[in-house]
Amino acid sequence: MTRVLIAETIAPDGIAYLRSRPGIEVDARSGSDLADLSARLQSCDALIVRSATRVNESLLAGAPRLKVIGRAGIGVDNIDVGAATERGIVVLNTPDANATTTAELTVAHLLSLSRHLPQADRSVRATEWKRTQFMGTEVAGKIIGIIGFGAIGRVVASRCLGLKMRVIAYDPLVTREVMLHEGVAAVALQELLEQSDYVSLHCPLNDKTRGLINAERLARMRIGARLINCARGGLVDEAALLEALDKGKLAGAALDVFEREPPLGSPLIEHPKIVLTPHLGASTAEAQIAAGLAIAKQVAQFLETGEAINAVNLPRIPAEDLKRLHPYLALARRLGRVLAALTSQPLTRVEVTLRGRAAELDSRPLSSELLVGLLESELSIPVNRVNACHLAHRQGISLVESRSEETEEYVSLITAAGNYDGGSTSVAGTLIGDRPPRLVRIDDYEVETVLEGTLLITRHEDRPGVIGALGTLLGQDNVNISRMQVGIAQGPEAIAVIGISRPLPQATRDRIAQLLAIQRVYQVSL
Repeated sequence: MTRVLIAETIAPDGIAYLRSRPGIEVDARSGSDLADLSARLQSCDALIVRSATRVNESLLAGAPRLKVIGRAGIGVDNIDVGAATERGIVVLNTPDANATTTAELTVAHLLSLSRHLPQADRSVRATEWKRTQFMGTEVAGKIIGIIGFGAIGRVVASRCLGLKMRVIAYDPLVTREVMLHEGVAAVALQELLEQSDYVSLHCPLNDKTRGLINAERLARMRIGARLINCARGGLVDEAALLEALDKGKLAGAALDVFEREPPLGSPLIEHPKIVLTPHLGASTAEAQIAAGLAIAKQVAQFLETGEAINAVNLPRIPAEDLKRLHPYLALARRLGRVLAALTSQPLTRVEVTLRGRAAELDSRPLSSELLVGLLESELSIPVNRVNACHLAHRQGISLVESRSEETEEYVSLITAAGNYDGGSTSVAGTLIGDRPPRLVRIDDYEVETVLEGTLLITRHEDRPGVIGALGTLLGQDNVNISRMQVGIAQGPEAIAVIGISRPLPQATRDRIAQLLAIQRVYQVSL
């Protein structure tokens, strides 16, 4: 039975969906302290949280079964994604579930700043009637600069275009053509800061974006500009922002998020030019239902099929592409296992080459899956596509990917070359119809055989009697041979790839190695 722990309150529809899935047991108890959460997590395969639960290294260390963490929302800065990745745990979020809600809050802040709505409200409640004190500005015709053009940034752009604003945006991961299609001009960050009447932040918080809006960048903004942050608190240097407001550089700021939440004792609270809300970005009934149901479906789908929708620490693969990739993933992993069996020295470099139809596919998941096969028998910790590249790097293995439309004699081909100090070994495999993956080459030897079961591989002198002696020895140990391929290259050596009925103990492999003309013996279980 697969167990899912829901550590915070999510929509009842999400809990009901998980409970409806066969083979899934749900533990939904919010408000637990850290000790209780840690104890319950020990026997769970999945964890679902919102923003309050801190999923850190120590919590993950006590969760040996954990495979996936689901965040009902977009921000994952309460989750140690690096620690999860190292342990092979997939982290999922729901970036689209609260896009409209957060974008609407951004527009609300935009209008509140422009018309001084919070200040005017407080004034009227204090029995004042100071109309001239709250002279505002129209947003129509003004320029808004959007930093981060993901799901939320795009909704903000569409709403602002509806308000007759001119929209410019900066996002190094989004092409100019995509922005133009949305009616938005793509600009450099410096240009955005210098031109915008309003700057709105919609990017994740990471090592590259922490303190993105600092004193230097605030100085580049137009005099009288306004800053809106409904993304993550650490994006803005709050001390620098206060200074810019006090000096009159900025006309105002609207903040839904803060470096420390709640911002108790912060001078931001008393500043008359700042509009504040308590992290309400996703706080609508519609967004909570959407996020809770979405993360429940994503976690269930991952547990049932392995498909990781909206994975933070895996390449995002559309469902139709994943279907095409699936047989190639099996081929890549098995090639990695063969390569691991053939190399007795530590590898320093792995080169993965995709040819023919394989070259049309996303290389990242294929390379990761090959590294899984390469490392899984060598390391004591679980290895999967989430942490394979990280673990390879930690082992001193660099990864190089290439592709070629040339097909050679196969419609599609994956080649993996492992380099070590003083030499290299390579393997190549292909897919033929719906049949199991096939190994077609080891180094320069052509050896076409099915990649399944247990394979015995020998390097030996190309001379009569070698294969017969090998078959006799296996027969003496009651080991059946299901298939055999012998590859011969230029020179005195040959390779035999033999499908056998069961793995051989070390003693039997040692006896094979002692046969005349046998140079090396390898075994791989697929």
